[in-house]
Amino acid sequence: MPNWKGSRRGQEEKNRKGKLAERASSFHGKKSGTMGELLARPRTVPDLLAGGSSNGSAATEGRAPLKLTKLLLNVTVQRSLGPVQVVMSPESTVSELIAAALQQYVKEGRRPILPSAQPSGFDLHYSQFSLESLDREEKLISLGSRNFFLCPKISPPATESGGATSSSCSNQAEKATKIVIPWLKFSF
Repeated sequence: MPNWKGSRRGQEEKNRKGKLAERASSFHGKKSGTMGELLARPRTVPDLLAGGSSNGSAATEGRAPLKLTKLLLNVTVQRSLGPVQVVMSPESTVSELIAAALQQYVKEGRRPILPSAQPSGFDLHYSQFSLESLDREEKLISLGSRNFFLCPKISPPATESGGATSSSCSNQAEKATKIVIPWLKFSF
């Protein structure tokens, strides 16, 4: 059984002969031998920018930049399990998105069943925590998001000013914060 010192001496002898140094130098890019001994390595990844740069850029120079033609939008309906996916044009409006999302929701037979599928009875929000509903005439490309939350409009009770109703959640939140409870006031 050889000991460690003996096996180390064997390595030194091989190294003295130059075999190990030759292998190491070829690994690090130093050429050993003549050109006939080296094999040409096939190119597996073509250089896409070098070879056809003049032809490729000439073809793209004459064309206009790519334009969005369709948007994939996710609309989560209140109390439903997952979002409804709708593909629409970027030039469409929020009201068209509400109508398309409701149509897709009914078509897929989602639960819970909506009391009404009329787009006028729903508001679109950025999220379920957003109080302000989106303007119905605003274009989808200008919204800056592709995920939305659809909830039924809350019909608030008639106000003091002629019975007009407000459909904005933010107006309801402002009214709730303005309520003054007399027993909470501190007197000094």
